[in-house]
Amino acid sequence: MQDRPGPVRFPIGVSDFRKLRELGLHYVDKSDLICQLNDKRGVEVVLLPRPRRFGKTTNLSMLRCFFEKRDEDLSHLFEGLEVWGAGDEHRAHFQRYPVIYMTFKGLKLESFDRCRDAIRRKIAALFDEHRALLDSGTLSAREVKDYRAILDGTAADEIYDGALLDLSRHLYRCHGEKVVILIDEYDAPIHAGYIHGYAPQILDVSRAFLTGGLKDNPHLHKAVLTGILRIARESIFSGLNNVAVYSLLRREFSASFGFTEPEVEALLERVGRKDQMEAVRHWYNGYDFGGTVLYNPWSVLNYAADQDPEPKPFWLSTSSNDLIREQLERRAVTLQPALDALLEGGGVERVLDENVALGQLSTSEDALWSLLVFSGYLRAEKRSRGPMEEAAHLLSIPNREVRKLYTGTFRDWMRARMVGHGGSLDRLTAALLGGDAEVLEEQLQAFVVNLLSIHDPGTVDPERVYQAFVVGLLAVLEPSFQVRSNRESGHGRPDVMIRPAQPGRPGVVLELKVARAPRKTLEQALAEGLSQLRDNDYAAELRAAGASPVHAFAVAFDGKEVWVRSAGG
Repeated sequence: MQDRPGPVRFPIGVSDFRKLRELGLHYVDKSDLICQLNDKRGVEVVLLPRPRRFGKTTNLSMLRCFFEKRDEDLSHLFEGLEVWGAGDEHRAHFQRYPVIYMTFKGLKLESFDRCRDAIRRKIAALFDEHRALLDSGTLSAREVKDYRAILDGTAADEIYDGALLDLSRHLYRCHGEKVVILIDEYDAPIHAGYIHGYAPQILDVSRAFLTGGLKDNPHLHKAVLTGILRIARESIFSGLNNVAVYSLLRREFSASFGFTEPEVEALLERVGRKDQMEAVRHWYNGYDFGGTVLYNPWSVLNYAADQDPEPKPFWLSTSSNDLIREQLERRAVTLQPALDALLEGGGVERVLDENVALGQLSTSEDALWSLLVFSGYLRAEKRSRGPMEEAAHLLSIPNREVRKLYTGTFRDWMRARMVGHGGSLDRLTAALLGGDAEVLEEQLQAFVVNLLSIHDPGTVDPERVYQAFVVGLLAVLEPSFQVRSNRESGHGRPDVMIRPAQPGRPGVVLELKVARAPRKTLEQALAEGLSQLRDNDYAAELRAAGASPVHAFAVAFDGKEVWVRSAGG
């Protein structure tokens, strides 16, 4: 079945493979995933963690249509796709197995009781889907009793814990074929548990249910789980030594989720918008899955369907990023040097752990970097090291769409720090661009007071606080201005340079100094900063770029006290 001729119809909001194909909606062929799974003959349980909106649900739906034993012939769904031309060895698995399909998508409940009850309702719905087992004559009286208890919601805890294994046994006995288990967004309840404070309880529930059905299950042909993270340190897969994890750092299955460059080019050409490829590349490209460069499929499809040549942050507007934002705002000061480098278009090198420990997010910087990578908010490019060293990855912001998350987060963070004490983000930026040293001093004072007040002064390096101000400016003034720190200009490096995106608009250069009385007073620090600004002509680059007017400020900090003086332009 090929896409129908005529205007392209996009599967916006449609993740069901059968519906997508039968309606003739645009489909990028990912059926090679079936071949790859079939080829892994010694692997029973596969975990494929990928970011949200990268095609996980559609792929699992495709697997169900291919593997599930049913009376109706669904071969028309696969005509013209790669798997259909891959040979009899793969077709031998077509519509052969009973399938157990579950999704935990959308389980964002605020209490453990509600989340557990929602999971049990999903288990009941799953058993109801296979209700014909009750009339098959293959269940014992005790099995029928337990089955009906799940259906009416009266089953004991241990019955729910063993439900996945029990249903596998029943289906195998009835059909004479081992089962295929497909579980979408397996980690959604665990995310909710960490956000709302019931992680230990929901981990116990998830561990018992999944381990029961996936560990040493003699009735299992193959199981495929999707989610965002591999959560292993919390032992959700405790004792499961048969789970093969193929994270986005692995080469296997690297092109099965997301769109490759040729796939995006073909789509844009089909809708007559190939001339917009460069804009799509800057906004939605940049992910690196196991060495394969990929585009965000959700954003590309929405952009192609929108017809507006101006790109938009489609993925960010639908992706749940509350946990990411909360962590970035909390760590704005301590992560400042690395975040500064990322926002300036550079990268930071880190050793990543594929097992994301959500419980360590508040204490472990490594856990946060891993979360950002596996959730799709950072690109990870492998760096080769010596044979005795652990492999590292160069982390960077993948594209302009994701960059908006960081700038938006820090804009909110900066605005929150300015609340109270007369602080106003609008007044601060107006003073910067208007050359008003007095108001700038007043607003910076409010920023420093508010930021230091939420930390233990003994644990925060004041210079980190002052440099965190630079991170805030990066977010607040973009995209109309480029904010860079420690750039070459004139005869040295100014601490902060604010360059307009277009000539004829104001430019600003800042020299930041830390005074530690009595060794260096605020007055002496200001004098030193003013001298550097004038002697080294730090404003040279701004004048050459056509900025007008150009303002230069020396800023001196001593604890919570801030002084600002203008050096002109």
